Amino acid sequence: MKKTKLSKLVALMLVVVLAFTACSSKNNNKKDETPSTEDTTDGAATTDDTASDDTAATTKLKIAMVTDVGGINDQSFNQGAWTGLQKAEKELGVEVSYLESATEADYVSNIETLVDQGHDLIVACGFLMADTIKEAADAYPDQKFAIIDDSTNADLPNVSCLMFKQNEASYLVGVVAALMSETNKVGFVLGMSTPVMNQFGYGYVAGVLDTNPDAKVELYNANAFGDAAAGKAAAIQMFTNGADVVFHAAGGTGNGVIEAAKEQGKYAIGVDIDQAYLAPENVITSAMKRCDNAIYDLVEKMTKGEEIQGVQTYGMDNGGVDIAPTQDLLPEEVIAKVQEAKDKILAGDIVVPETQEQFDAKYGDVYTLD
Repeated sequence: MKKTKLSKLVALMLVVVLAFTACSSKNNNKKDETPSTEDTTDGAATTDDTASDDTAATTKLKIAMVTDVGGINDQSFNQGAWTGLQKAEKELGVEVSYLESATEADYVSNIETLVDQGHDLIVACGFLMADTIKEAADAYPDQKFAIIDDSTNADLPNVSCLMFKQNEASYLVGVVAALMSETNKVGFVLGMSTPVMNQFGYGYVAGVLDTNPDAKVELYNANAFGDAAAGKAAAIQMFTNGADVVFHAAGGTGNGVIEAAKEQGKYAIGVDIDQAYLAPENVITSAMKRCDNAIYDLVEKMTKGEEIQGVQTYGMDNGGVDIAPTQDLLPEEVIAKVQEAKDKILAGDIVVPETQEQFDAKYGDVYTLD
């Protein structure tokens, strides 16, 4: 009798266990059927064909940026690029981040870190990272990279090179400097002498001399993008020598130029972004290099699955460079002259030099850096 009851109990327990197992198996199958997402280089997500619109998921593109030594708050080049990524995050729904480089030695480790984190695109701010990007692009052929101000890696299939006609915007601020100077002496502080950076100088000096052939331009190469003290010292020396307007293309080093203008009661011309907010009574304009527009454009192309490899050039004709919109300190006649020069550049009537050879052919040997 006891044996019979025990047999029935065992049988009942077996039924319960089988039922529980079946139920658990059914729940696991539901999880397996949930639409899966997979990261792709163009931002598209792959889902089960039977998934409904309500349950389909998309994967955000992950975009990261490595700054040069100027840092994210350089109030210039890096800040402009980061602004473009932030806009892309807000309007295009991508995920953005950055790593700062305190020294050039940080470039390799920062790039390696971002590769390991699995970003869809890694943006390098500046030509100083050209060698690092080449090595990384060769080592990680499936990783997409972009670099600002370098075209030496344009032949690599996973690198996009963002180039700018900074000589055009610099020409316009050269016109401003020549018209605003009361001493016929103006200055230019450069962050580093390279073919790309010298385009700022060629355009600026050309704009000054085309507007006032009698003007003198004092030039200085700081050989640094993050040394505000050096920029300030150079500008003070220029002001002491009689210059009353100084343009800088020097990243964070240029912040010292603006500080000197404030202290000396002189005029400064900013770069990359509209820097009038740094010294509203002294920064009369800025040569804008729209890294923000270029970065946003690049990310937008990625979200659409478009090809981004190779050189992409941004000039005055496609929103890549311009003079700053803040013009409160400029007389109407100066603004009119600037617009006239801009129209001529766009029409091809003014061809702004972008190489030493082109500059020397028209203006002679006057672009010599200290």
